[in-house]
Amino acid sequence: MAKRKKIIVIEAQRIFRKNKHGMDFVALEMIRGLQQLDTFNQYVIAVGPGEDQCLEATENFKIVLLSSSNYFIWEQLLLPQLLKKEHADLLHCTSNTAPLFLKIPLVLTLHDIIFMEKKIGNNTSLYQNLGRIYRRWVVPRILKKVHKVITVSDFEQNNIAAAFPELRDHIITVYNGVSTRFKPLPFCTDPRFSALEKGSYWLLLGNTDPKKNLKNTLKAYAYYLKESKYKKKMLLADLEQEHLDRLLTEMDLQEIKDYLIVEAYIAHDLLVQVYNQAFAFLYPSIRESFGLPLLEAMACGTPVVTSNTSAIPEVAQDNVVYINPNDIRSIGSGMLELENNHLLYDNLIVKGLARSARFDWNQTAAKTLAIYESVHLSK
Repeated sequence: MAKRKKIIVIEAQRIFRKNKHGMDFVALEMIRGLQQLDTFNQYVIAVGPGEDQCLEATENFKIVLLSSSNYFIWEQLLLPQLLKKEHADLLHCTSNTAPLFLKIPLVLTLHDIIFMEKKIGNNTSLYQNLGRIYRRWVVPRILKKVHKVITVSDFEQNNIAAAFPELRDHIITVYNGVSTRFKPLPFCTDPRFSALEKGSYWLLLGNTDPKKNLKNTLKAYAYYLKESKYKKKMLLADLEQEHLDRLLTEMDLQEIKDYLIVEAYIAHDLLVQVYNQAFAFLYPSIRESFGLPLLEAMACGTPVVTSNTSAIPEVAQDNVVYINPNDIRSIGSGMLELENNHLLYDNLIVKGLARSARFDWNQTAAKTLAIYESVHLSK
């Protein structure tokens, strides 16, 4: 019996937005991998409005723009209309949520269930708070109907299975990959960063989400500055200067301000240069379902100081300096250990390059395609 060609719709609502973040890049790289791998099935990539046309259509990959910027309308009204119009056989939603009413099989990428857990700290972002409320309402309902759940680590698979035991046999771990653009570079070309001497700063992705642990990290950096012989600066990416100033005032840490370099947003194609120029990457997150930035740093030959919590040890293994993210002195001591132990530093460069090379988007795409093929179609 001949293999049946499927019409597969992939939700990629945010990949065209200019300021992309983790889940956006995961969806984008996975789709690019599928374009290289699968020339048989027909794909419809559903995207939202945005300036960054970062994905090109191919013969069997059509890109359809659904124009609403309201996420609820986009997902719950426009996406189901597209499924009907395209006579879709399968829907893959890539960012934790999906339409509530579906007549076709659903594959859902559930990166984490942090939104179902006790809140970490107080989040001042209205956008993030509304997103949490929406996910807490939608996800339990769609999980009753999902055919397959993809998650990004065994740690997160166990979390989901504990919270939703009925899904235990439907969850599959598919690791993220590392883009080939992340690699050691001989020099930095962007004028904002080429002026910074290579190895002169720590890099921190300073997201305001409480799980990213910014307050403890700033306190730990103040401790580091008191103890360090070198007193390297810190580059904080993905953070507004106004927000940082409020934090420094609130925590009485104005004395460290002159050591901080702030960039509100660094485009992904420039991030490789920032990793390369950094002395090391600081990733003291309290809770991660995977931890893609630490692999990106490793792939650039940049050592990593990171947390001993959640999925991070599963991904990083013994190729980093581990710290307790809830202990300010532990964070600072980890930074000092890496700075003062040159043998450790050089060793982690070599080990990090080898570890990151094991994560490939083509493998992610191949495992995702195998999941699509495993879903039985009713028509």
